Amino acid sequence: MPGEDEVMAKLAADVELQVGLPPNTTECEMSNKGQKENVGLKEGPTSETGTRMTKKFLRLHCKNNKLYITPSLNDTLYLHYKGFSVIENLEEYTGLRCLWLEVNGIHKIENLENQQDLRCLFLQNNLIHTLENLHPLSKLNHLNVSNNYIRTIQNLSSLEELTTLQISHNVLESVLDLEHLSLCPSITVLDLSHNRLSDPQILTVLEKMPNLRVLNLMGNKIVKNIPNYRKTLIVHLKQLTYLDDRPVFPKDRACAEAWAAEGIEGEKRERELWETRERRRIQDSLDCMTAIRARAEKECIVKELPSGDTKKVADMNQKELTPALNGDDQPAARIQINQSDSGDVEECVKDLSSSSAAHLGDDDTSAHCPSLQDTSTLSISDLPDLEDSCEGTEMMKDDADAHPLIEVISSDDSVVMDDNH
Repeated sequence: MPGEDEVMAKLAADVELQVGLPPNTTECEMSNKGQKENVGLKEGPTSETGTRMTKKFLRLHCKNNKLYITPSLNDTLYLHYKGFSVIENLEEYTGLRCLWLEVNGIHKIENLENQQDLRCLFLQNNLIHTLENLHPLSKLNHLNVSNNYIRTIQNLSSLEELTTLQISHNVLESVLDLEHLSLCPSITVLDLSHNRLSDPQILTVLEKMPNLRVLNLMGNKIVKNIPNYRKTLIVHLKQLTYLDDRPVFPKDRACAEAWAAEGIEGEKRERELWETRERRRIQDSLDCMTAIRARAEKECIVKELPSGDTKKVADMNQKELTPALNGDDQPAARIQINQSDSGDVEECVKDLSSSSAAHLGDDDTSAHCPSLQDTSTLSISDLPDLEDSCEGTEMMKDDADAHPLIEVISSDDSVVMDDNH
């Protein structure tokens, strides 16, 4: 029988034949070969520092994402989450307006000289330490470099159209790190949240930004180091409309300025004035709603008037109109108005409304139908729905017309017949 050594040698030879490995291949060599095969499966060629942004890769990427194969025709290029370490081979993409390079391993901003029409550049979540090589991007208005390792804001003064700068989650610390912002008057949105800012003297730099409207300083120690933080920043930054996570309303600015001028008492008086104006505005809205309701009631009454002779409007008895205005179940009297004289309807309704209002006042029933002059004590709960007022008139019409008449008009005369015959 063969020995144990002979059996193991035979098994090893069989494995080598099945796998296709040369004889005497060690385990380390097998592991290296597996790594090389895995590298070959990546989307693009690689270097020691990551995936390369080659021209071939960019063309294939545009084709797979249904973009233009001709580089200069593309205005947007999505290159995020690719593992790039270097920005390169973008010379032919001269028409780009928006470039996404977030969540890569980029160390340096470079090779963007031909992207002169670029408006938005997204470089967040990379390994950038310095703001540089941005001067060719003269039309850039949105720059996002959050979640990097930037220590100083610099080289942005040449970007005359830059309006939004997002530089949160970096390592900005002192006033000197932000001093360059005073040379960027076009910035309106500035996100400095979650840095290491702690010196209140930063306000002297922010005051030199005349168009600053949105500011975010959350996550910095400066929020606790400035007394009355929110009111202080509102007073110093005149154009500010949004601070951190809340908007700055005109009421907030007025109260903050009163606090700066007269202290807490001045702020209290200013707040009471704003509350009084707010109550007055609400009351004016209620008065307007009352007027709309009264006008709607008049329109409903006019719609209920059938066509006929206008003389009957003038001769109509006041008692016949009162149940309709009071909302009683008794059907209102029918007023016939001739369509040819419809111009007199409005005047007749005004006269009847004024006379009915006087009658209601004598009977102490004015609470059911308030006049326009009695709106000072009216609240929202006192106002009925317009649909309800119209439904009341519809019910009166149904009661009065329980037995509708059918008019048969012939060439000789008109015969009125009951619907039961």
